[in-house]
Amino acid sequence: MCGIAGLVALDGTDVDGDVLAGMAAALLHRGPDSGGNVIRGPVGLAARRLAIIDLEGGSQPLTNEDGRVHVVQNGEIYNHREIQARLEAGGHHFRTRSDTEAMAHLYEERGPAFVEDLRGMFAVAVWDERERRLVVARDRFGIKPLYYWHDGRHLAFASELKALLRHPDFPREVDLDALEAYLSSNAIPAPLTIFREARKLGAGERFIWRPDTGELVVEQYAAVRPVPADQVRDGNEAELASELRDRLRDSVRAHLISDVPVGVLLSGGIDSTALTALAAEESSERVKTFSVGFEERSYDELHLARLVAKRYGTEHHELMVRPDALELLPAIVDAFDEPFADSSALPTYLVSRLAAEHVKVALSGEGGDELFGGYYTYVADLLAPRVSLLARAARPFVERLPTSTAKVSFDYKAKRFVRAAHLPPLERHLGWKEIFSAAERDALLLPDRRGSVDPVAVYRARYAGSEGASPLARFQDVDIGVYLADDLLVKADRVSMAHSLETRVPFLDPVVADFAMALPDRHKVRRFTQKRLLRAAVAPLLPDEVRTAKKQGFSIPLAGWIRGPLRPMIRDHLSADTLRRQGFLEPTVVERLIQRHEAGQADYGRQIWNLLVFTLWYERYVERGAPGVEVGAAGETAAA
Repeated sequence: MCGIAGLVALDGTDVDGDVLAGMAAALLHRGPDSGGNVIRGPVGLAARRLAIIDLEGGSQPLTNEDGRVHVVQNGEIYNHREIQARLEAGGHHFRTRSDTEAMAHLYEERGPAFVEDLRGMFAVAVWDERERRLVVARDRFGIKPLYYWHDGRHLAFASELKALLRHPDFPREVDLDALEAYLSSNAIPAPLTIFREARKLGAGERFIWRPDTGELVVEQYAAVRPVPADQVRDGNEAELASELRDRLRDSVRAHLISDVPVGVLLSGGIDSTALTALAAEESSERVKTFSVGFEERSYDELHLARLVAKRYGTEHHELMVRPDALELLPAIVDAFDEPFADSSALPTYLVSRLAAEHVKVALSGEGGDELFGGYYTYVADLLAPRVSLLARAARPFVERLPTSTAKVSFDYKAKRFVRAAHLPPLERHLGWKEIFSAAERDALLLPDRRGSVDPVAVYRARYAGSEGASPLARFQDVDIGVYLADDLLVKADRVSMAHSLETRVPFLDPVVADFAMALPDRHKVRRFTQKRLLRAAVAPLLPDEVRTAKKQGFSIPLAGWIRGPLRPMIRDHLSADTLRRQGFLEPTVVERLIQRHEAGQADYGRQIWNLLVFTLWYERYVERGAPGVEVGAAGETAAA
């Protein structure tokens, strides 16, 4: 695991080594063990390393024998041993056991297509001196991040935006389309970033740049998509469950490959408990598990995590998330570089910090819900066409239900359902998750601060690409391509790497994912039951109470905390004076939201959190400049 950065002097001069060193220094948290760079005329590559595999020999950048190919990599390649064996049989000579060197030799064989052979999570950059070609790519799920800036005068890329912000010429103008997308969904989807001049490389994408043309070409080399409805796998549940269990075991075994201890982030939900069970069975050492809980009972799953930890004899560590954890919010905002308002970032930040005290690597359960049908919205997607007229008639009565602060309460689910049940399929699916609707954004944003692109466009493009699959599979595909890639995986990467912890996601492995994408709907969601096949597959591994428990999720008690311990921060950072100074949000609209929430007239917890995070981000990244390390003239780092 590393942080990588690259810089190209488009005028053909040598790369500025101080700027490249500054970019790498901004990624120190991603790789505190070592660092290095290589500058070859107009191209420079740099890396910060968190040593996981081949602790002595895996330093980066890595250069092949003839000095032609230079590689920096963020992530892990789980089939690197097989690749090395194959390449050695073909005459290649290896100096290390590192997966980075496997990439270098594989590139020699296959050129830019080398990424198609990789099983793992990665963002990788290769500078080929002989071909005069720069190749930069992300894994097909987008587990590892890659940002870039190319404006005709500059080309730079890095694992995080904060490294691009170290370039003295990087412009910090807010992208209004990205802001609209953020207000709609709590995160910013690729290729947008909050800065107009910077972009994200998408999942399964690579870009190729050559100095002779100066053109940067972005292309899709891999995509995770559902099979057409007439090509789904058939078979009885018992046979498919057995095969799925074997595939999960295979994936977990691969994800345990490491030269340092590996733990599991154990939430108590079925995904992380299944990973814990399999890791305990496959590991030669006692597995370490890490959990967080809440004093608010409807949010707490510690009792389920403890059952699994006890059954498998793990070395279990846990902590309780209390309102005083809100003091960490500025640090969490700093970790993301752009506005990110998924409130589960707070407990994930805390459990990552806890895990980092004991291990360098932890398995995490992202992807299980999207692949196997774990969200309540999927049940609603299938139910809505049958009851849309009834839902419309019931809406006036449902809207009068008292507002509860319990997690995913009945009134919350009922109100979301009746508000969107009548919409077309995609809009309905998104409506149940939406933070601010188009009309609400129009009222909230000042007239000259509105974007020109509908945030739903990225979802429509993804949805169109799955035509021919079942309705449920298409909704899952939208969530995999946007929500998983641009929210959940971003969260997992940033908050773990803020503590120099590598998180690995065994569900997002071709061995598991390709199987899941070919399943018929009846093995995912039937009536009000979700994850049918996954539950059957892991049933022999888990206590019954865990296997049959309702999905809890991993959010925080926003509604109550906003009315209590979070209120002073909200009143400060969402005050009329602050909003007028920043110049994006209409103060009277924001005040009305806060007043209605404080009075218990409605639950606007997610909306208020969204606005709070934006104002905190703007203050820290635009008004005050990027937080983090300060870089001196020679590239040394010091605490900011």
